[in-house]
Amino acid sequence: MPEVPIVMPQLGESIAEATIVKFNVRVGDVVSADEDLIEVETNKATMSVPTLCGGVIKELCAEEGESYAVGSVLGVIDVTEEEIARTGVSTVEEAQGAEGTAEEAEEANLHFKTEGGGYFEPKAVEPNVQGLPVPMGKKGAHYISPRMRARMNELGLQAADISAVNGSGAGGRVTVEDLEKFLDYISSWPSSSASPMRLAVADAMRRSWTRPLASVGRPIVMDKLLAHRSAQQPKPGLTLYVLRAFALALAEYPEAAGYLIGGKIVHPRAFDIGLAVQVDDGVMVPVVRDVDTKTVRDLTNDYAKLVELARARKLTEEHTRGGIATVTNFGTFGLTWGTPIPLPNETLILGISAGVKKPVWSDEVGAFIPVVEAELNLTFDHRVIDGGDAGRVLNRVAELLENPSSL
Repeated sequence: MPEVPIVMPQLGESIAEATIVKFNVRVGDVVSADEDLIEVETNKATMSVPTLCGGVIKELCAEEGESYAVGSVLGVIDVTEEEIARTGVSTVEEAQGAEGTAEEAEEANLHFKTEGGGYFEPKAVEPNVQGLPVPMGKKGAHYISPRMRARMNELGLQAADISAVNGSGAGGRVTVEDLEKFLDYISSWPSSSASPMRLAVADAMRRSWTRPLASVGRPIVMDKLLAHRSAQQPKPGLTLYVLRAFALALAEYPEAAGYLIGGKIVHPRAFDIGLAVQVDDGVMVPVVRDVDTKTVRDLTNDYAKLVELARARKLTEEHTRGGIATVTNFGTFGLTWGTPIPLPNETLILGISAGVKKPVWSDEVGAFIPVVEAELNLTFDHRVIDGGDAGRVLNRVAELLENPSSL
């Protein structure tokens, strides 16, 4: 009976490998075309590897918890000639012939059947998260020697990873011996492997921190907004109001969302705003499109769908690309203040805190009255805008949120 390989697919144009989370099938199971066989995790989301044809699982040659490169054969399905003719899939023999010799196939991480029977074991790879480390200076403790850099590369360490190491070299420089002593010191400590999601967040924050970031903040009175939300059916998410107000403010001050490239500031061509959604061991940021042209009511369905996909770790690259700024509602964790960090490809991130009941003086009634007050915090790339520009954006957001009927 012909055999068809189960291959790690290309899960996104910037994704080179994925980690196997769970097998949904076992050897001997009968499967149909487009059935989800394996759950995998990339540095962006959890996805499924489907079968392109129906048949019987003959072999699963990969391991849960291991990462495999795109193109790796993860298993084999026995398939009828009729199913092959119907679906047009390639067999193991056809794929091996297209790749040349068995040795060439193995080197390319395509693990096909050998002449003596059996299958090559797929080669697990280390998750590869590309990015810039925290910038280092050229003197004293900040200098990294070529020998030290080579050792860090062997261990997969970034410059930020050695910040806890005390240096004994000239001017406090960290030497290879210092690093080895530190690694030996912590070798018996409890530890856990960082997930692809955690590595992706760490990489993004390292790259973000290569820029001079600053934050401004101010309180807003939430009573009108909360009353407006309660009157809607269904009730829109509070974060959706902030998204909408942020987009309208940026449409009025588009230079605030510009991105510095060399000697130019590239302005946004659309006001697509990211939404930070907390998931296990990280944060997903789906992007809500054209927020400045749609009302809160118009955006409710898109918003709810993106939040659901993010929490299920089912976002695709299309869901996450192209945002010009992000909104994060850290108030959902009961926090009353914070300074969020923008993504490397964005200049701004706006955070909103939990609402707190406070007495506020009212000139209208000549007395203190109880109101619900929350903090807005805007973090920005100080190369692109200054505090005054950031303040104008933030004040406009606050004005819009305190008059929610305009949203």
